[in-house]
This record gives sequence, structure tokens and C-alpha cells, in this order.
Amino acid sequence: MADLTLTEVKRIVETLLFAADEPLNVAALMNVFEQEYDDPRTFRELLLAALNELEMDCEARGIELVQVASGFRLQVDETHSEWVHRLWRRNPPRYSRALLETLAMIAYQQPITRGEIDEVRGVTTSGNILRRLQERGWVRELGRKQVPGLPILYGTTRAFLDYFNLRSIGDLPPLADGESLRVKEESLSPPRVVSTGS
Repeated sequence: MADLTLTEVKRIVETLLFAADEPLNVAALMNVFEQEYDDPRTFRELLLAALNELEMDCEARGIELVQVASGFRLQVDETHSEWVHRLWRRNPPRYSRALLETLAMIAYQQPITRGEIDEVRGVTTSGNILRRLQERGWVRELGRKQVPGLPILYGTTRAFLDYFNLRSIGDLPPLADGESLRVKEESLSPPRVVSTGS
């Protein structure tokens, strides 16, 4: 079979990302093309070049290519997301201040116990909040802290990173000197972008 050109690879990758219902990483994309190349390293460079060109192509359109923790995805850019919301006439999900505070505590101070969250927030955290965060797939149990009572340690998940358009936890906005985590929960408001995948 003839070697694929950069343009052909870019078009195929765009199609795959458009059709995927979740981000695709380089390994998953390489698997799709495995019958098309002899040298994986050379093809990987071609694939990365195609992703780079696709990202630049999207700058002139209403979509963007973003890399999140799980891989790459196409999504509506922030400038145009309001139009998509109008099309669907759905209100974006609303989360309580307590839920966002708890999520911010976990994101910035993980691994963290419920007691440590309560101490920073100054109130008792409802078990329902932690359960909702786990059901949403944003928070998971990491184990138990080796102290009396063996409290559960909580941390964020890849789904959390993907939802908030982060590649890693290091991409969270830094806390300014003296800034409290209560204020920082504003940075964890859901993004106003919509994935183009089904």
C-alpha cells in the first residue's frame, strides 16, 4: 500500500477525533494506522505533525483541537460555545458552592481526607458531596491514610482533567500568595465548550 501523505493522515485523524466519543491518545491513533506503516518512529513523527497542522487549521474555524489527560479531542471553541448551547437549549450543569469548594480542596491538596477537607472549609462535608463527585467520575479513593481510624484519601481522576481541559494536575491555575482554596474553586467552573464527538 502506498505511503500516506501528511494531508491524508491529517484528514483521517480529524475524522477519527470527530467520530470518537472520548479523547484519543497517540497510541490509539497509531493502532488505527498500524497496517499503514513499517517504521513506527517515522510514522509517529508524521502523526504528530498531522496533529500540529490540524491544531493550526482549527484556529480559523469554530472548533479547536485540545490535548487533555486522556489524549486529543476536537471541541467547539470557547468563542462559539454559546451558540451550541442555544441550539440545544439546555442549561449548563449547576454545582453548589460546597461541591465546588470540596472539589477544589481535593484538586489542590490531594491526597486529602474528608477530615482535612472539613478543617480547611470550616464545616462538615456532606458524604453526599463526595458521593456525587465520585459518581461524576471526578474523584476517587486513593487508599487510606496511615493514622488512627485509617481515613480514606481522595484524589482527582483523568475524567476530572479531561472535563476541565487539563493535561495534568500541574495545569491547575496556581494559588496566589494568601489566596484561599475557597476563592480558587471559581477556577473549577465547568468549561463553556462542547465536545464534537458523539
